[in-house]
Amino acid sequence: MNPDSGNKGRFAIIIPVYNHEHAVADVIKKSLCLNYPVFVVNDGSTDSTADRIKNIEGIRLLHHNENRGKGAAILTGFAQAAKIADWAITIDADGQHDPQDALNLIRAIPDNARPIVVGTRDGMAGTHVPWTSRFGRGFSNFWVLLSGGPRIADSQSGFRIYPLPEAMGLNVTSKRYQFEVEILVKAMWRKIPVIEAPIRVRYAPGKERVSHFRPFIDFVRNSNTFSRLIFQRIVIPATHRNR
Repeated sequence: MNPDSGNKGRFAIIIPVYNHEHAVADVIKKSLCLNYPVFVVNDGSTDSTADRIKNIEGIRLLHHNENRGKGAAILTGFAQAAKIADWAITIDADGQHDPQDALNLIRAIPDNARPIVVGTRDGMAGTHVPWTSRFGRGFSNFWVLLSGGPRIADSQSGFRIYPLPEAMGLNVTSKRYQFEVEILVKAMWRKIPVIEAPIRVRYAPGKERVSHFRPFIDFVRNSNTFSRLIFQRIVIPATHRNR
């Protein structure tokens, strides 16, 4: 148990992975330094990811035989982490995050509260940050709010803390990237607080970063998700919607 957890409960780390062969081993090793259980979910990777992580000691390795999506990988991690932990820390496998910033998120949790904590990425306005990331964040923030979710600065950040088992009971139907915005909206519907804490982000100029964001396909998927959430918010009474 990491002493930085204080009396807030037990934490576990979940790292969803899909074709991040160059960065994932480093992310895992830095996450292990936090002294929490680390669950790595290989979501049907087709590159050398499986070979690079299979012999890393100290992790709990989970596999999807085929790619199901980031949300599905997180849910697989939730199911296993909930057996031993009260909170799940999710960290992206692409190397943009410093796992040590998880301690900032833990410290942001108020006493006797069970919020979702989202890591707000600093430095996202820089010219070295991909335009898809800058546009996607603003687009997502607006539609999360319109869907009845929280007013939040970085709704697309994957570095988060989720309370377990509450997050597992939100009936999130999106299984790909849209999972991370839908769960924020449905958390607010259920009166689960969503708070933010600052984290660092690394988009090194001239350095290749693997991203599986596809502007057209993911724009359509995001639009469909937000349309469904807004429709549910308008048509379904809150007493039924929040069950």
